[in-house]
Amino acid sequence: MPRADATPPPKTCASCGREMQWRAKWAKNWDEVRYCSDACRRRGIRPVDAQLTQAILDLLDARAATATICPSEAARRVGGEEWRDLLEPARRAARRLVADGEVEITQRGAVVDPSTAKGPIRIRRRQA
Repeated sequence: MPRADATPPPKTCASCGREMQWRAKWAKNWDEVRYCSDACRRRGIRPVDAQLTQAILDLLDARAATATICPSEAARRVGGEEWRDLLEPARRAARRLVADGEVEITQRGAVVDPSTAKGPIRIRRRQA
């Protein structure tokens, strides 16, 4: 039987896809907490986020099962000439897909924790 003072398991932010650890200030409403920060709460999920998510899935569907894509490919598909502004939103979309169990994020061929990955990343379908 778990101890009464054990902390609840971590959650994933609905906006940025990063892992959130339980905090004492959230003790009364942990079940309702969806966002890791005020910035994520303000940003929420925009229509472009859904477009980026779909672009990632479409790009992966068009490739071999083990192939990877760069988040910039999804940003280019959705944003056209203004794709650079969508690079971080594409990374957020990839993190949300990791939380949903759809994809994995890799660096140098190894799967990494999307909450802490820094630098260039690749996205691939989740390996069985």
